[in-house]
Amino acid sequence: MGGTFDPIHHGHLVTAEAALWRFTLDEVMFLPTGSPWMKGDRPVSGPEDRYLMTVIATASNPRFSVSRLEIDRPGPTYTVETLQELRRQAEGDIDLFFITGADAMLEILEWKDPHEVLAQAHFIAATRPGYDLARFQERAPSSHPNVSVMDIPALAISSTDIRRRVAAGEPIRYLVPEGVHTYIEKAGLYRSEP
Repeated sequence: MGGTFDPIHHGHLVTAEAALWRFTLDEVMFLPTGSPWMKGDRPVSGPEDRYLMTVIATASNPRFSVSRLEIDRPGPTYTVETLQELRRQAEGDIDLFFITGADAMLEILEWKDPHEVLAQAHFIAATRPGYDLARFQERAPSSHPNVSVMDIPALAISSTDIRRRVAAGEPIRYLVPEGVHTYIEKAGLYRSEP
């Protein structure tokens, strides 16, 4: 499951658990983006903060793990390179599934080597409540044999809203795991003033 995870929240965790069950996956590896080249329009928390929050959030699930692959790679991180590296590291032939939001899937044709990306893994495009699925089906490669759409019920939580809430001094408890909430407070993340 790839993402910026700035911060990781319950919607991410529910999505990962739903994919684990629906697609009978062995495990879900979370891959926090190192240097997200498509997020140049806004500040992004440091990679170590996002990695540590992801570790904290997933620690209680034995079928979840967190990889430093993109965090440790210098320069911009591209999904095609990550998928190729995961295949190189695998012992034997593996089936890779890449879980991401339907909104990210809309941008897949703008990613580096999009056709190679789609050839490397089966993509699971998770939708949230209120998401315009027709828009996704019109613009994204949803008819591609390596793309499945998965509806996630009743979790309209977004990292953007969580960052906004912290900056405004609003509560985020129960939107993120308790350990992530504590980390955000102690690290002073997302505050409008230092």
